[in-house]
Amino acid sequence: MKILHTSDWHLGHRLHEHSQQEEQILFLEWIIGIIQERGIDILIVSGDIFDVSVPSSQSQKMYYNFLINLHATNCKHIVITAGNHDAPGTIDAPKELLSALSIDVVGRASENLSEEVFKYQISEEQVIIAAVPYLRDQDIRRAVAGENFDDISERYRMALMNHYSAAAEYCNSINSESCPQIAMGHLFAIGGQPSDSEQNIYVGNLGDIAAKDFPHDFDYIALGHLHRPQIVDKNVRIRYSGSPNILSFSELNYAKKVIEIEIVNNAIKNIIELEIPRFREITKVEGNLQECLIKLERIESNEFALTPWIEVVLDNVENNKIGFADIQHKVEELNKKGLKFEVLKVTNKNQRNTVGLNKIISDSNSIKDLTPIEVFKEKCKEQNFDLVENEEILDAFNEIVNIIKEGKE
Repeated sequence: MKILHTSDWHLGHRLHEHSQQEEQILFLEWIIGIIQERGIDILIVSGDIFDVSVPSSQSQKMYYNFLINLHATNCKHIVITAGNHDAPGTIDAPKELLSALSIDVVGRASENLSEEVFKYQISEEQVIIAAVPYLRDQDIRRAVAGENFDDISERYRMALMNHYSAAAEYCNSINSESCPQIAMGHLFAIGGQPSDSEQNIYVGNLGDIAAKDFPHDFDYIALGHLHRPQIVDKNVRIRYSGSPNILSFSELNYAKKVIEIEIVNNAIKNIIELEIPRFREITKVEGNLQECLIKLERIESNEFALTPWIEVVLDNVENNKIGFADIQHKVEELNKKGLKFEVLKVTNKNQRNTVGLNKIISDSNSIKDLTPIEVFKEKCKEQNFDLVENEEILDAFNEIVNIIKEGKE
């Protein structure tokens, strides 16, 4: 039996207001090819199918077309959980219909664990999968009046691990054949390396869990939320598959991957990382203006022929007035010569570390270039408010941002 672990598709994501639909479609086509080529029996997707809680009709069309096309392959089962970007209702709405197509979806945590745990048999092999979605604070933790920040943090962490422990116990109760048990999750685990494109569920101590906190009953834990593929705390059985496409210019320095898990004789035999092609050339050029222009002239597309996207990082030795408009003018001149690429972002190399919020905004192509956390941190600096000594304020801000992203009031 072969299982493919992926996550964080973020269908509908836009990189600096540029649609990534073209590379998203290419990825979904590639996944179907990999499933056929490598004989994948079960596909699991650990959250963040969509980039926003109310996905566009185009994003939903991509999703459902993929599921229909996948149904025609050798893949026997699909398991999909909601992430923090997904609305539980959106994922759960077609549950009954999808179930008829051997597609199991879990949008929201349930006290009835039979709705989260699935047992599959492929030929002579069996596997049990605990499809745990993103666990929202309000879904698993009971609020207590008068709690301080440390109390809230510990109560949430314990509720999180209690849910996994209960899921493990349920898996054990139906596992009369001693087959492998896999847990899915969408969360931040201690030791994971985030990039700029994901918003940590909580960034301080609230909700932090470690590899040792997961029940040892699980033979593999398929995580989503962090966009860099990685092993957690050197435990090869706990992994993030990462996002399939580049969602930020901070994600340029590592390959994107999916993970294949092979089960033989009721045990996990192999765990293999499969590298995803880079469907669009996305790169960064640095130096003074002349150096950057020379590097831009060398930019080429790849075999997928999508327009390359570039971030230009100018040295501080340049005239500070040089910005996006100047670079765009030069790019237009190069485009007329037959060079086809787009500059999405222009920054001044070290300036963001030394100036205040107003200057950052003025140097950005758009305030949309800035993340909410960047703006919040800069504003705190201007007000001489120490976030290091007031970590709970940063956690509270991130929780507010996540609630907004989830479409809650």
